[in-house]
Amino acid sequence: MKHNSERITPLHPILYEEIVHTALMEDLGRIGDITTEAVVFAEDTATARIVSHAPGRIAGIDIAGYTFNRLDARLLFEVRTHDGMDVESGDTIAVIRGGAGSILSGERTALNFLSHLSGIATATREIVEMVAPYPARVVCTRKTTPGLRALEKYAVRAGGGFNHRFGLNDAILIKDNHIIVAGNIAEAVHRVRRKAGHMVKVEVEVDSLQQLETALKEKIDAVLLDNMDPDMLSEAVRMVNGKVTTEASGGVTPQTACAVAASGVDILSLGWLTHSAPALNLSLDISVEK
Repeated sequence: MKHNSERITPLHPILYEEIVHTALMEDLGRIGDITTEAVVFAEDTATARIVSHAPGRIAGIDIAGYTFNRLDARLLFEVRTHDGMDVESGDTIAVIRGGAGSILSGERTALNFLSHLSGIATATREIVEMVAPYPARVVCTRKTTPGLRALEKYAVRAGGGFNHRFGLNDAILIKDNHIIVAGNIAEAVHRVRRKAGHMVKVEVEVDSLQQLETALKEKIDAVLLDNMDPDMLSEAVRMVNGKVTTEASGGVTPQTACAVAASGVDILSLGWLTHSAPALNLSLDISVEK
């Protein structure tokens, strides 16, 4: 089945240069790729294709290209499928030409980035399509791989989803433990409002209709409806009645997404997208030039 592709602005290289450098250092260790250096002559050249072995949506193609060029700036990396585009099993995503040794040394690191991010984009696309009959937006969370948050959230956008806050510094989310420390919801919100700038959104997490009723009396912008079943979510949406943004979160998976979205919530929040989406099955097929 072919899917509609998403237009996406590529990540600026400054957001992944250091990450790629660290990943290559991790793989090359203290003395480099000893297998390739023993087997491949310096003058050997090759052509390699990155091939998909499953249908999916691509994310991270520029990061893969940068990985190869970080090892060898002379390598030619030809993109066949850009980020946000869909592929079928057997499709060629990119072609690399140049030194065989550099291609082999960069293979695993490049594929690690590309298959992981494409897996996130593919999973996001599938859930976006599942809940398309409902108004809910599909968003990710902060449950990301340490160090890869900008990349993984980019992959969600490539899949047609949206991003929740990037970190603790760009929006306020008063969670259950904040409420416990403050004593109650009202006090937590009052403390926040004394500190928050006028551009900062305030969201409160609630796990019962009683807490929701209390939260709606305060000056807030959104409520996070935590671990509520679809019936309770529907009642919560009715209570909110458009006053603030409603976000369903907690245990939302591909299996439960439609039932949760049917409640009428505005936001469907899935940590699953970045911590459990399976990688897209990709390989690098190489041929030696004589």
